Amino acid sequence: MAQKKIKLTRPELKRLRDALARFERYLPMLKLKQQQLQLMVRQIERKQRELAAAAAKARRTFDRYKAVLGDVAGLNVRQLAAPSEVKVASTNVAGVTIPVFEGASFPEARYSLFATPPWVDAVLAALRDLNRKQAELDVVAKQHRLVKRELTKIIQRVNLFEKVKIPEVSEAIRVIRIHLGDEMTAAVGRAKIAKSKLGEKERASGERAVEAGVRAPQEVQAP
Repeated sequence: MAQKKIKLTRPELKRLRDALARFERYLPMLKLKQQQLQLMVRQIERKQRELAAAAAKARRTFDRYKAVLGDVAGLNVRQLAAPSEVKVASTNVAGVTIPVFEGASFPEARYSLFATPPWVDAVLAALRDLNRKQAELDVVAKQHRLVKRELTKIIQRVNLFEKVKIPEVSEAIRVIRIHLGDEMTAAVGRAKIAKSKLGEKERASGERAVEAGVRAPQEVQAP
């Protein structure tokens, strides 16, 4: 493997084969999660565009009343229109916990119907609608940040397995197989040489035995 000495042994070959099997089993799950997160990102971005358009429309509605807000003596419309509570739940998407907007509560609006202009109800409703949409947009923006962050991590892991781990382990397995194959070939060669030498010794021993057997009768017949 890159910048790491490979043990050219059969146990190491088995270890690397097991690791490769794990990587190849894990990679499809990572890719599936990546696809789920990418789909979720697109859905959230579409929701963001819809909410941004709705908030812009609500702001235009409220802007029509800006010029007359100063005429409401003793009544803080902006304070009454600010959410007293933003209700947020949570859900799990592809292993990521994200917030879900459930609504916004506003303080009770207490003011005299006779001492305030008739348009106060309308401007208060318009500003509350704007603040409600902005609160939801903030929650969806947090969803987007969390899902994008997780997606970035998953993409990095996919690239790590696809472009680093699997190629490195596959190359190490190839190197070890070649080395073990060369060792086997060399062992077979040595065995053949040893067998050949043994055969030569046996033939030489047989020839000496035959020669000795032929020479022995000749010696007996000598005068």
